[in-house]
Amino acid sequence: QVHLVESGGGLVQAGGSLRLSCTASGRSLSNYAMAWFRQAPGKEREFVASFSWSGGTTYYAEFVKGRFTISRDGAKNTVSLQMNSLKPEDTALYYCAATLFGSATTSLERWDYWGQGTQVTVSS
Repeated sequence: QVHLVESGGGLVQAGGSLRLSCTASGRSLSNYAMAWFRQAPGKEREFVASFSWSGGTTYYAEFVKGRFTISRDGAKNTVSLQMNSLKPEDTALYYCAATLFGSATTSLERWDYWGQGTQVTVSS
């Protein structure tokens, strides 16, 4: 079992930046594919960004390309999502997901472990 914990959410004005972090206590994330998803009120959870366990493949949703960057900090055992040029439509609960030796799939059903989420609110 992998217990993922997200942090870094908050309230920011449109055009601002936030950096989300995801960590797993007591377990290395080095062999895990990692992803970020988000869910806005009344909407389905949607894919944001991911990379394969080897780091060789990275995917981004079209609506975040050029604005968001997913990365792994092995030394800190943390996966981050740097979010720039935020828009009000980016407001959502952001979830971290992981799969051991997984691919960078955009399919929600193929991710095995999930955090509880961190709220991002972008004001106009």
